[in-house]
Amino acid sequence: MEKTLNRIHPVSDPEATYFLQVSWEKDLGTGFGLLLSDCQCAWTGTVSESDISREAADIEMDREKYVEELRKALIAGEELAGKYNFVIS
Repeated sequence: MEKTLNRIHPVSDPEATYFLQVSWEKDLGTGFGLLLSDCQCAWTGTVSESDISREAADIEMDREKYVEELRKALIAGEELAGKYNFVIS
């Protein structure tokens, strides 16, 4: 299993710091787990392969392109920090 951990500052609260851990087996396209923490609370979730396919279809994006965008947003880290924004709700 592979994992990444990134520090994020959501646009919904730029002063806050959250840590986002993403874990996956083969690649993100087969599903992945998420753990989000503000160092006081933690939230977990999973995204299945069918969830990914459904989301890609909903926004009318090629599935492989959608998985690539997920990779960039969730695991690419600091090199793309300014390109993707996170909103915590």
